[in-house]
Amino acid sequence: MSIGVGPRFPLGSFAEKLSLGEGIDVGFSYTDNKVLPVFLYSKFGYQHYAGDQDFYRISDYSNFSTNVISMDVGARYYFEPVIKNIVLLMPVLEAGLSFSVLENLHQYKFDLHKNDIIETLTKFGFHAGAGFSMFLLDVMGYYHFSPDNQFISFDLRIRIPIFATI
Repeated sequence: MSIGVGPRFPLGSFAEKLSLGEGIDVGFSYTDNKVLPVFLYSKFGYQHYAGDQDFYRISDYSNFSTNVISMDVGARYYFEPVIKNIVLLMPVLEAGLSFSVLENLHQYKFDLHKNDIIETLTKFGFHAGAGFSMFLLDVMGYYHFSPDNQFISFDLRIRIPIFATI
Protein backbone atom coordinates (compact mmCIF):
# COMPACT_ATOMS: atom_id res chain seq x y z
CA MET A 1 0.00 0.00 0.00
CA SER A 2 1.26 3.53 -0.70
CA ILE A 3 0.19 7.11 -0.16
CA GLY A 4 1.58 9.86 -2.41
CA VAL A 5 1.25 13.64 -2.50
CA GLY A 6 2.67 16.30 -4.76
CA PRO A 7 2.21 19.13 -7.25
CA ARG A 8 0.48 18.82 -10.63
CA PHE A 9 1.61 20.98 -13.57
CA PRO A 10 -1.02 21.28 -16.34
CA LEU A 11 0.21 21.22 -19.95
CA GLY A 12 -1.16 22.33 -23.33
CA SER A 13 -4.78 23.45 -23.48
CA PHE A 14 -5.27 22.29 -19.88
CA ALA A 15 -2.76 24.97 -18.79
CA GLU A 16 -4.56 27.79 -20.65
CA LYS A 17 -7.22 28.08 -17.93
CA LEU A 18 -5.61 26.45 -14.91
CA SER A 19 -2.58 27.00 -12.72
CA LEU A 20 -0.54 24.68 -10.53
CA GLY A 21 -2.58 21.92 -8.90
CA GLU A 22 -2.12 19.55 -6.00
CA GLY A 23 -2.94 15.89 -5.68
CA ILE A 24 -3.01 12.88 -3.42
CA ASP A 25 -3.41 9.20 -4.23
CA VAL A 26 -3.58 5.85 -2.51
CA GLY A 27 -2.14 2.83 -4.28
CA PHE A 28 -2.05 -0.92 -3.87
CA SER A 29 0.50 -3.15 -5.57
CA TYR A 30 1.01 -6.88 -5.91
CA THR A 31 3.76 -9.21 -7.01
CA ASP A 32 4.70 -12.85 -6.82
CA ASN A 33 8.21 -14.26 -6.32
CA LYS A 34 8.03 -15.71 -9.85
CA VAL A 35 7.67 -12.28 -11.54
CA LEU A 36 9.86 -10.09 -9.31
CA PRO A 37 10.93 -7.25 -9.88
CA VAL A 38 7.63 -6.52 -11.67
CA PHE A 39 4.68 -5.30 -9.60
CA LEU A 40 1.08 -4.74 -10.73
CA TYR A 41 -0.64 -1.77 -9.15
CA SER A 42 -3.83 0.24 -8.92
CA LYS A 43 -4.10 3.82 -7.65
CA PHE A 44 -7.03 6.00 -6.69
CA GLY A 45 -6.40 9.73 -6.58
CA TYR A 46 -7.83 13.20 -6.17
CA GLN A 47 -6.48 16.40 -7.76
CA HIS A 48 -7.53 20.03 -7.59
CA TYR A 49 -6.57 22.78 -10.04
CA ALA A 50 -7.40 26.43 -9.42
CA GLY A 51 -8.00 28.83 -12.28
CA ASP A 52 -5.20 30.96 -13.68
CA GLN A 53 -5.42 34.68 -12.79
CA ASP A 54 -4.39 35.74 -16.31
CA PHE A 55 -7.27 33.69 -17.74
CA TYR A 56 -9.78 35.62 -15.57
CA ARG A 57 -8.57 38.96 -16.94
CA ILE A 58 -9.18 38.02 -20.59
CA SER A 59 -12.37 35.97 -20.17
CA ASP A 60 -15.94 36.18 -18.81
CA TYR A 61 -14.96 34.01 -15.82
CA SER A 62 -14.75 35.10 -12.21
CA ASN A 63 -13.73 31.56 -11.18
CA PHE A 64 -12.83 28.35 -12.97
CA SER A 65 -11.53 25.24 -11.23
CA THR A 66 -11.21 21.55 -11.94
CA ASN A 67 -11.43 18.61 -9.55
CA VAL A 68 -10.30 15.20 -10.80
CA ILE A 69 -10.89 11.75 -9.37
CA SER A 70 -8.63 9.24 -11.10
CA MET A 71 -8.25 5.48 -11.18
CA ASP A 72 -5.01 4.04 -12.59
CA VAL A 73 -3.83 0.49 -13.24
CA GLY A 74 -0.42 -0.54 -14.50
CA ALA A 75 2.90 -2.25 -13.96
CA ARG A 76 6.02 -1.10 -12.12
CA TYR A 77 9.56 -2.37 -12.73
CA TYR A 78 12.34 -2.07 -10.13
CA PHE A 79 15.89 -2.01 -11.50
CA GLU A 80 19.00 -3.25 -9.68
CA PRO A 81 19.91 -0.98 -6.76
CA VAL A 82 22.26 1.90 -7.53
CA ILE A 83 23.25 2.17 -3.87
CA LYS A 84 23.17 -0.80 -1.47
CA ASN A 85 25.43 0.17 1.44
CA ILE A 86 23.97 3.24 3.14
CA VAL A 87 20.41 3.00 1.89
CA LEU A 88 18.75 0.81 -0.72
CA LEU A 89 18.19 3.11 -3.75
CA MET A 90 16.54 1.56 -6.81
CA PRO A 91 15.48 3.22 -10.09
CA VAL A 92 11.83 2.57 -10.93
CA LEU A 93 9.78 2.74 -14.14
CA GLU A 94 6.02 2.41 -14.31
CA ALA A 95 3.29 2.78 -16.92
CA GLY A 96 -0.41 2.13 -17.13
CA LEU A 97 -3.92 3.16 -18.11
CA SER A 98 -6.02 5.87 -16.49
CA PHE A 99 -9.71 6.63 -16.09
CA SER A 100 -10.66 10.07 -14.78
CA VAL A 101 -13.83 11.85 -13.75
CA LEU A 102 -13.41 15.63 -14.06
CA GLU A 103 -15.65 18.25 -12.54
CA ASN A 104 -15.23 21.74 -14.01
CA LEU A 105 -16.74 24.69 -12.13
CA HIS A 106 -17.59 27.61 -14.43
CA GLN A 107 -18.43 30.82 -12.53
CA TYR A 108 -19.02 33.94 -14.60
CA LYS A 109 -18.58 37.60 -13.70
CA PHE A 110 -21.60 38.96 -11.86
CA ASP A 111 -22.45 41.72 -14.35
CA LEU A 112 -22.86 39.21 -17.22
CA HIS A 113 -25.96 37.61 -15.61
CA LYS A 114 -24.90 34.12 -16.78
CA ASN A 115 -25.75 31.03 -14.78
CA ASP A 116 -22.84 29.18 -13.21
CA ILE A 117 -22.25 25.67 -14.56
CA ILE A 118 -20.81 22.50 -13.08
CA GLU A 119 -19.63 20.26 -15.92
CA THR A 120 -18.78 16.57 -15.39
CA LEU A 121 -16.59 14.72 -17.90
CA THR A 122 -15.07 11.23 -18.06
CA LYS A 123 -11.80 10.54 -19.85
CA PHE A 124 -9.52 7.61 -20.57
CA GLY A 125 -5.77 7.99 -20.96
CA PHE A 126 -2.37 6.67 -19.96
CA HIS A 127 0.50 7.59 -17.68
CA ALA A 128 4.21 6.82 -17.44
CA GLY A 129 6.58 7.53 -14.60
CA ALA A 130 10.17 7.23 -13.46
CA GLY A 131 11.92 7.79 -10.19
CA PHE A 132 13.77 6.27 -7.29
CA SER A 133 12.64 3.97 -4.51
CA MET A 134 14.22 3.64 -1.09
CA PHE A 135 11.90 0.72 -0.26
CA LEU A 136 9.64 2.69 2.11
CA LEU A 137 9.94 6.08 0.39
CA ASP A 138 9.63 6.82 -3.35
CA VAL A 139 10.29 9.99 -5.32
CA MET A 140 8.50 9.78 -8.68
CA GLY A 141 7.79 11.98 -11.68
CA TYR A 142 4.91 11.18 -14.07
CA TYR A 143 3.49 12.27 -17.40
CA HIS A 144 -0.31 11.87 -17.65
CA PHE A 145 -2.21 12.04 -20.91
CA SER A 146 -5.91 12.16 -21.64
CA PRO A 147 -7.48 14.31 -24.38
CA ASP A 148 -7.30 18.01 -23.38
CA ASN A 149 -6.06 17.11 -19.88
CA GLN A 150 -2.31 16.55 -19.91
CA PHE A 151 -0.15 17.20 -16.87
CA ILE A 152 3.15 16.38 -15.21
CA SER A 153 3.18 15.37 -11.57
CA PHE A 154 5.83 14.79 -8.93
CA ASP A 155 5.03 12.60 -5.95
CA LEU A 156 6.63 11.85 -2.65
CA ARG A 157 5.24 8.43 -1.82
CA ILE A 158 5.34 6.44 1.41
CA ARG A 159 5.07 2.66 1.03
CA ILE A 160 3.58 0.53 3.76
CA PRO A 161 4.48 -3.14 3.21
CA ILE A 162 1.59 -5.52 3.70
CA PHE A 163 2.24 -9.25 3.49
CA ALA A 164 -0.56 -11.63 2.59
CA THR A 165 -0.58 -15.31 1.63
CA ILE A 166 -3.30 -17.10 -0.21
